This record gives sequence, C-alpha cells and structure tokens, in this order.
Amino acid sequence: MRIAVAGATGNIGSLTTAALKGAGHEVVPLSRSLGVDLTTGDGLDDALAGAAAVVDTTNHTGTERSQTVDFFGTTTRTLLTAEEKAGVRHHVVLSIVGIDAVEGNAHYAGKREQERLVADGPVPWTIVRATQFHDFAAMVASWTEQDGVAALAPLLVQPIAPADVADVLAEIAVGEPQGRYRDVAGPETQDLVDMARRTHAARGRDVRLVPTWSGLFGTSMAGNVLLPGEGARLAPTTFDAWLAEQREV
Repeated sequence: MRIAVAGATGNIGSLTTAALKGAGHEVVPLSRSLGVDLTTGDGLDDALAGAAAVVDTTNHTGTERSQTVDFFGTTTRTLLTAEEKAGVRHHVVLSIVGIDAVEGNAHYAGKREQERLVADGPVPWTIVRATQFHDFAAMVASWTEQDGVAALAPLLVQPIAPADVADVLAEIAVGEPQGRYRDVAGPETQDLVDMARRTHAARGRDVRLVPTWSGLFGTSMAGNVLLPGEGARLAPTTFDAWLAEQREV
C-alpha cells in the first residue's frame, strides 16, 4: 500500500515510517522540511496522489490554548480536505488517553479539537489514544529543572514504548477504519516522579525532584485519569526494558 505519514520526521512518525517500510509498504513522508506544509497545504495534493491511508502523528509544543487548538484545527482540516480530494480511504490519528477528563491542559484541548474534526470529517477514520511514552517523565522534569532541581507532578501513568505505538499505528493503517480504537498502553502502572528519578539515574544524572501539583499538571490529572480504560491493548515493552537501553547509551 501507499501510505502517507504526517509528522514523519518526528519521533513517532519516523518509527511508524520504519514499521510500514519494514512491512513492505510505500511510505510518503509529510513534513515541512520535506516540502509539504500542513498549515497551508503546499505540496500536499501531489504527496497524497495514490495514497490509500494517512497516519497523522503531528505534534505541537506550544503552551497557549488558542495557539494549540488553532494548530491542530488548521492542520487537520487541511489534511482531511486534501485526503478527500485524493480519494484516501483511511485517516489514522494518534491521540492521548485521558484527554476528555482534563479541561485546563492546552495540548489536550488541541487534541480534542483534532479528534472532533476527524470524527466529523469526510474520510473514514481510526482514532488511536495512547498513554504517555517512557521518556515522558524525564522530559517533563527538564522543563522545570534549574540548578539541579526539578518540580514534577506525581502523576499515575501507564507508559508505553514509542516503538510499540508505531507498530500499532502501522498495523491499523493497513486495515479497515475502526472509529475510536481501544486505548493503547504499556504493561505496567508507574509513578511519574519515580520514573524521572530512575531515568536520571540510568543516564548518570543527579537531579533532585520536588513532587508538586502547582506546576503545569494540576490535580485534575491525578488518580486514574491518565490510565487506560477497560479492554485496553497492552504493548509488551516494560519501563525497565526501556531503562536498560538508556544505560547503554
């Protein structure tokens, strides 16, 4: 099959591209650095010619709600319009477990808008919600780290390996549209602060972690909010296995 991957140069996009190519499919990367602009549509019609499916793994790092909603809204509308014109039969989008229960998070607001547009759009679709990735804890700690100290919310998560997410997306992309797919998560529940501590230790870094709900993630994300729902698909790679790889780097 000919499958286009939006955000192909990012972490999940590159892994999804590799998984699809490994299964023998032709992959068309959709990325601004490769001449395709998802905000304006430049280069998109040519890139989607003959594509049977599109996998959207695009991401946005902004922290302003309006900016994030606008980004996901614009890129999703542009993609869906071009896909309908090209005769694409399946739109697959990667989303996040728990976004319905967290109102104050700008990124989650953007993903909700993305999901809404896909579900109401003209192209048959599958929405895949995944939990946080294994490197999420250390990444969040890096946002607040100063002088060897980082503030971090004690979130309860069930982290998943990025490669496992990519494998699921690649598998779904070559199949029939399924609507809202079951949640996808890692095999074990973890505490975010402990994950950050263990990741820093594996990488040989000395960072003092301060658990707090006063930062970017508030109490609306506490408890089971970010955990997968009943009947979730559990990926095989454990956090310990991922940590072992960090020690080898």
